[in-house]
Amino acid sequence: MRRLVLSTIGAALMSAGAIAADIETRPVSFENEGTTLAGTLYLPADFRPGERRPGVLVTGAWTSVKEQMSGLYAREMAERGFVALAFDFRGWGQSGGAIRFKEDPATKTRDISAAASYLAGLPEIDPSRIAGLGICASAGYMAAAATGNAHFRSVSLVAPWLHDSGIVEQVYGGKDGVGRLIALSRRAEEAERNGEPQVITAASMTDETALMYRLPYYTETGRGLIPEYDNRFNLASWEPWLTYDSVSLGSRLDKPVLIVHSEAAAVPQGAHAFFSRLTGEASELWLDNVSQFDFYDNPPDVSRAADAAARHFRRINAH
Repeated sequence: MRRLVLSTIGAALMSAGAIAADIETRPVSFENEGTTLAGTLYLPADFRPGERRPGVLVTGAWTSVKEQMSGLYAREMAERGFVALAFDFRGWGQSGGAIRFKEDPATKTRDISAAASYLAGLPEIDPSRIAGLGICASAGYMAAAATGNAHFRSVSLVAPWLHDSGIVEQVYGGKDGVGRLIALSRRAEEAERNGEPQVITAASMTDETALMYRLPYYTETGRGLIPEYDNRFNLASWEPWLTYDSVSLGSRLDKPVLIVHSEAAAVPQGAHAFFSRLTGEASELWLDNVSQFDFYDNPPDVSRAADAAARHFRRINAH
């Protein structure tokens, strides 16, 4: 395993991601378990018909849609020569799904597997060179989907939110706080079965009951608060989210992995714990003083993360 720690200035000097014009985008859709999922395919400006390029499947933070950080990183990957796909999970954005706005790791993991299968079948893609890029919460889902999945050649996790029961208790108010949220989730699950979904605002500067009250990015127009954002959260999400052990996935991941993170971002202890469990080829890039939200859309930080991911994917593809 390799660990690389760069200062912000040093990482900037390594950045090679010049912005390319004329990235082509195409709306696409595919099926999973009887539901139609909506996505956007990003093709490099120099793509020519008949080519088969390496592909990257990009997924974003919890509650997010494809027009937010996953779409931004998909564009960054296209600017670096890859054909990239961002999509809306079941129940989110433009995708179908009877249950809406539920952060369910198991369901989202299956959606990623379906997206990888779809990507592998596209004529623009070299199916032997597909990578997964998971951001924040979906880093765990991406790791789970890639494990044992022949469609994936390698994985990069950017600002990964990876937790276990100990980290969950640290973040969500100890055993009592977690217990209250799980009880709330079970009541919401029962209400959902009775046709009365319990849905709250995801992000707000004024609503103290919002999931993310006064947090940056999601509450800022021009950043995460865009027209496409559902800005909703199903309270039945709490139990599947809080009982999800994404740290333990490190011991099973069988693809070369790169982690890009910062001690100033969210739950770095989870990324360290995950990395310590990896048994295969693995490397890390730790940037100085980059917040979780700046990994989502701050141009210098996104560029550094995208450069690192592209280098990782190219190196593995060359083997």
